[in-house]
Amino acid sequence: MEKQSTSPLVLVDGSSYLFRAFHGLPPLTNSKGQDTGAIYGVVNMLRSLMSTYQPSHIAVVFDAKGKTFRDDIYKEYKANRPPMPDELRSQIKPLHEIIKAMGFPIIVEDGVEADDVIGTLARQASAQGIDCVISTGDKDMAQLVDKHVTLINTMTNTTMDVAGVVEKFGVPANLIIDYLAMKGDKVDNIPGIPGVGDKSAVAMLNGIGGVAEIYDNLDKIATLEFRGAKTMAAKIEQYKEQAFLSYELATIVCDLKLAYEPTTLTMGELDKAALKTLFAEYEFKRWLAEVSDDKDAAKNKASDAESDLTPSEGSGIELDRQKYEVVYTEEALDAWINKLNNASYYAFDTETTSIDYMQAELVGLSFAIADNDACYIPLAHDYPDAPDQLDRDVALSKLKAIFEDDTAKKIGQNVKYDKNVLANYDIQVKGILSDTMLASYVLNSVATKHNMDNLSLKYLGHKTIHFEEIAGKGAKQLTFNQIAMDEAAPYAAEDADVTLRLHKALDELIRFKGDLPYILNDIEVPLASVLAKMEQNGVLIDSQLLNQQSQTLAARILELETDVHELAGESFNLGSTKQLQHILFEKMDLPVVKKTPKGAPSTSEEVLQELALEYELPKKIMAYRGLTKLKNTYTDKLPKMIHHRTGRVHTSYHQAVTATGRLSSTDPNLQNIPIRTAEGRQVRQAFVARPGYKVVAADYSQIELRIMAHLSKDPGLVSAFSSGKDIHSATAAEVFDVTLDAVSVNERRSAKAINFGLIYGMSAFGLSKQLNIPRHDAQKYMDLYFERYPGVLTYMESTREGAKQTGYVSTVFGRRLYLPDIKASNAMRRKGAERAAINAPMQGTAADIIKKAMIDVDAWINDINDEDILMIMQVHDELVFEIKAERVDEYIAKIKALMEDTVELDVPLVVDVGIGDNWDEAH
Repeated sequence: MEKQSTSPLVLVDGSSYLFRAFHGLPPLTNSKGQDTGAIYGVVNMLRSLMSTYQPSHIAVVFDAKGKTFRDDIYKEYKANRPPMPDELRSQIKPLHEIIKAMGFPIIVEDGVEADDVIGTLARQASAQGIDCVISTGDKDMAQLVDKHVTLINTMTNTTMDVAGVVEKFGVPANLIIDYLAMKGDKVDNIPGIPGVGDKSAVAMLNGIGGVAEIYDNLDKIATLEFRGAKTMAAKIEQYKEQAFLSYELATIVCDLKLAYEPTTLTMGELDKAALKTLFAEYEFKRWLAEVSDDKDAAKNKASDAESDLTPSEGSGIELDRQKYEVVYTEEALDAWINKLNNASYYAFDTETTSIDYMQAELVGLSFAIADNDACYIPLAHDYPDAPDQLDRDVALSKLKAIFEDDTAKKIGQNVKYDKNVLANYDIQVKGILSDTMLASYVLNSVATKHNMDNLSLKYLGHKTIHFEEIAGKGAKQLTFNQIAMDEAAPYAAEDADVTLRLHKALDELIRFKGDLPYILNDIEVPLASVLAKMEQNGVLIDSQLLNQQSQTLAARILELETDVHELAGESFNLGSTKQLQHILFEKMDLPVVKKTPKGAPSTSEEVLQELALEYELPKKIMAYRGLTKLKNTYTDKLPKMIHHRTGRVHTSYHQAVTATGRLSSTDPNLQNIPIRTAEGRQVRQAFVARPGYKVVAADYSQIELRIMAHLSKDPGLVSAFSSGKDIHSATAAEVFDVTLDAVSVNERRSAKAINFGLIYGMSAFGLSKQLNIPRHDAQKYMDLYFERYPGVLTYMESTREGAKQTGYVSTVFGRRLYLPDIKASNAMRRKGAERAAINAPMQGTAADIIKKAMIDVDAWINDINDEDILMIMQVHDELVFEIKAERVDEYIAKIKALMEDTVELDVPLVVDVGIGDNWDEAH
């Protein structure tokens, strides 16, 4: 946003931002458990507004408690909205205190909404020729826009003037009330006219006029060009009273009698003493340093949790897109190659036609060697009148040596994607210094989404050009080769420039945070290259077998649907939540286990699982859902994913998604193929090896329990694992006080539930449900467990306490796993964070171990340079290979040794290896 030459009146819709900050930003708490996230979001927005507009006249307007005149008109007004959460309510008073101390006039008027106060002040300002900026995220405010009144949404950094209203809604500002009256508003529960949508409302309003004119000219509707125009008049005639009620509810009152006016709303003095107290109380340490005139302390005193979980407060980087170069000639390309060779490090990025690395065609490349010193090399823009560009093959032949140089100087954002794209052009990218997506993820996995747009805003205070801004949205979105050069080049070069700047900013943050440099540079960045190779390898799929499975599943699904209808006594749509609620809880009168936020009985999988323990109908519905998902997600879909060039399926692994460091995958999601059902295991039978090859699966045995033994140092657990005992039988012998050879099947099953339940934070209530035993028996088992393994209890208690003090827990290797809810005032969120504090170090350490193993195994495969072995999949604690049959025994021994020796713990790591013609046989 550019600063205004003259200072406008700024009116802030405080209530709008309060809710948006609460729901849109990560939850934050101070050391006392007071929620502070919404306070932070609103205050940060106000600071941004002040920096942009430097207004002399401003007010922050909030809704008052209680009902307004609209509730008297229509008792269902805003009835859809759930009650304000306590975590948000507790932040209102301190937020008001901070705003007042900052010098902002704050307004709360009883009986009306903040919108009405803002509307009245905006109209007064406009009448006096005073420019007015309304800061809001509420679309209803568009009715206030005129030549003097503009809307700004600081959360999306967008403004809306007179032309912007028409562009967004299709109607001018003077018809926005009519637009809302016809369409209705689900958020405010304004009923509108049933059957009227965006297109029909716009067509009628532009073709006839406002709501009153439309009802006066119903016969004209049929002459308009929109779907359903012929019958629309009859539909809306019966809703005339409702339409005019909606018009009244949607109208912002602009003639309130107020005790102040625009010219009296002046910015007051900063109350530094009050702000010091408030910022100290709520632990906004950087802001506290500012008002204490200690700018250096702002960096040094900020806690890890605050500095990593909150958005950037910077005023923004200086970025000059005019300095970017577009490279059209070989001479210019040679000059840039020389620059890259001489640079100590540089950022690069690819522009392509698809986010699918196997389908993507390279359109151009961008590089940056310093701030504002960036270029774009267009190679395949083919829109009409596109300028002459370098031949792609010629350019890539010149750049191949640069990319394949193994000197660590290349920086990317999600560099795995770029490696895969260039691999399709026979270029093997080497010498990766860092990846900004991975750096952000390592710094704090839960703080933000780790895409470039978010990271640029968070760490640089800069809003990048978003792809939708130059390519459009939806079905008409352009691919990059169709985008004009004057838009494509700044977008592409900025990507490289911002990536370089992000690297410097993130490197500064990571450098002094314990072992995080090791996690980034020795695990995550090298792993990206390993994953890229695995993705390119792909896996062979037996599509004929999957087609047969789909037919079998279809028949079984039909049988289950018939069974469900017979049990219910009627036919209904199993995919309809409302119909299912009616059948289960009204007709069958089953107990309501849990309710949705709106108070309806929940039909979630968790609820159905509990009901299925006692009732046949939910059990059948669960089976129906499971098989339907299996068919739709895998047996039907996998054959369509086979790539035409390779004949294999190529998944995408994601390093920067899960909170704990575990990998995830999509297209297909390998982690979610069910293995506890026969049908799920059959899907694995379709993952096959080439003729003459075998599928080999190497799986860490009970790795999280072994990590628990290492972390807790409990002598009993360490001894059991070190002596090679079956851990579940050993636990059963300890808990039930029997000899090892006397442990029964049921006792071992109970011990297994305890072992795994404890590392996931299971309570006695949860254990009792799992084992189907009384709660007091479950509690007795747990008490006995802790008596026999006291080190585990000590570890759990100290881990919880440590998490509360620091805001995070760590893996064995030093990966930090932040827990923003660990001091939350909401008990459910706090308990969830405490459970995560116990489990996250084990899950995270297991993730680190298999990542290190993948790096070690890949290095060995590279050393032997043997095409007889491919690493093709990673799922949970398992690595899957495709190995030539005669080399299987030789290579299994090496794989097992590498995986077991990748790290030394207090207990041995054990890897189980299976062999088969398909994945199911091997696992």
